[in-house]
Amino acid sequence: MNIIRLSKQKIFNQKNEVFAYELLFKDGYDKETGLIDSVKGTSQLIMSSITSPELDRLLGRNSLGFVNIDESTITKGILDVLDKDRFVLNIHENIKLDDNIINKIIQYKKRGFMLSLERFDSSAQMLHKFRRLFNFIDIIKMDIALSLPENLEKVVKKFKGTRIRLLAQNIETNEDYKRCQELGFHWFQGYYLDRPEVIEIVGPKEAAQFVILQLIKIIKEDNTANEQLELFLKKQADLSFKLIQFFNNSEKLNIKVESLTQVINLMGRQKLLRWLLVYLYSELSRNPASKTLLELAIKRAERMEAEASPRNKEKAYLAGMFSLLGSIFETNIKELMHHIHMDSDITSLVLEKKGIFAGSLMRAEQAEKEYLRKIMLANFDKLYTSDLVNTLECGGIEIDKNKI
Repeated sequence: MNIIRLSKQKIFNQKNEVFAYELLFKDGYDKETGLIDSVKGTSQLIMSSITSPELDRLLGRNSLGFVNIDESTITKGILDVLDKDRFVLNIHENIKLDDNIINKIIQYKKRGFMLSLERFDSSAQMLHKFRRLFNFIDIIKMDIALSLPENLEKVVKKFKGTRIRLLAQNIETNEDYKRCQELGFHWFQGYYLDRPEVIEIVGPKEAAQFVILQLIKIIKEDNTANEQLELFLKKQADLSFKLIQFFNNSEKLNIKVESLTQVINLMGRQKLLRWLLVYLYSELSRNPASKTLLELAIKRAERMEAEASPRNKEKAYLAGMFSLLGSIFETNIKELMHHIHMDSDITSLVLEKKGIFAGSLMRAEQAEKEYLRKIMLANFDKLYTSDLVNTLECGGIEIDKNKI
């Protein structure tokens, strides 16, 4: 079960009503890391949590969530799976700005995200650093503890009457609160008003392999619009992140994708299907040999595709990939196949080794067995008896105990 620990702190409006929460994720050592550091090691867990059905419990139905971002977060594409109507992208004060990062920030603004600046210290250096972004920033979180009083007043006057709204951050005392109210801040945050609450969120309970198999089923349905496909992908944020990451790292495409819609349109459904099958083998299998099985499955699929008639090549490839899925999951392959209702030619091959691809599969298996037999004989003295017994027993081969 996926569990993420985080703290959330309330942000209040001028009527002392909750406007939003700032979210800080906690790592295994109970250190506040923020979304920035979490992306490096636990993005899958975090994104699964903050896009889960527990979102309303986390933020309430009408409140927003501020999440910290830096240049690493932006370039990884992880933000594409966030709901623009629920999250504010809070730009870290130490972000390293260049033309590429600034352009990406502007792109997120154009997509409808609200943007804020974190821990703005009201200095001339800060004003200079973010000068190119002020036309796109919605909220400046001004740190009243770091800001000199005279600088704070100057910055408040500078942005008064503009589209930018000001949030007073780090309010520690009643005096701080009254002063910020008098200066005309729109929102308020700090220990005087609310101390962060540490909570735990449970990630998705549905088995990951069934989620992806359900997605495969959606892709195979010709009447499903790409918008429905995108909506389903966004609900599986860890998968969306991996897919976008794959695209961004792909030399063949030589293009930087900016959204799930682009991914789906550029890749096409058949290539997306192939990638999902690779993801099933390489990311979700607990089998220690899953990497080798993936390579075996791809070669088997390519062999079967080459032997198939032009109209059946795509089905032959998918049949080859599906034929080894049962080897890497604890779930029975029949249950997997019935869950997604694949093409009858593929299903009959995977479950019964029958149908138009049966001959091709048997030839592929024979070639594989001949190679593996050579390896086993050449390395027989290195094999453990217990491993051999397990392999034979699992394969339904009876062992005469009297001859051992």
